[in-house]
Amino acid sequence: MRNTSDIIEQYLKAVLTQSEQDLIEIKRSEIAERFQCVPSQINYVIRTRFTVEKGYFVESKRGGGGYIRISKVTPSDQAELCGHLQKLIQDKVDQHTAESMIARLLEEEAITPREAKMMEAAIQREVLSLTYPQDRDYIRANVLRAMLYRLQYEM
Repeated sequence: MRNTSDIIEQYLKAVLTQSEQDLIEIKRSEIAERFQCVPSQINYVIRTRFTVEKGYFVESKRGGGGYIRISKVTPSDQAELCGHLQKLIQDKVDQHTAESMIARLLEEEAITPREAKMMEAAIQREVLSLTYPQDRDYIRANVLRAMLYRLQYEM
């Protein structure tokens, strides 16, 4: 059984898919009322499920006439997608963010399901077992950046 966050995510993605501009404007309170949940749950869904790594741009305006605008960012080709994801990686990247990037590559069909599984295996915290756990994110960033570079220039 799916939880409320999953249902809200699916709804917002369906509305976004139906939009001609790959853009929607929503009122947090209206969505919360529709799904009979607290408005903070809508914030949680947007903050965790509609991230830049996953291909979304979110902006919000607070106040009486406030809104949340979600737009889907579509790269022109796979090389552009890989370049964009490389720029998002700073000195370090956590496992969740790296997995989101791999999922985006798969969603955009820049990699196969088999390649996604291999990439995910390479960035797992158990694989990057180090004496100092904080070093894991630095190593993960380097590994992911190298994979994206290879994908970008050897497609």
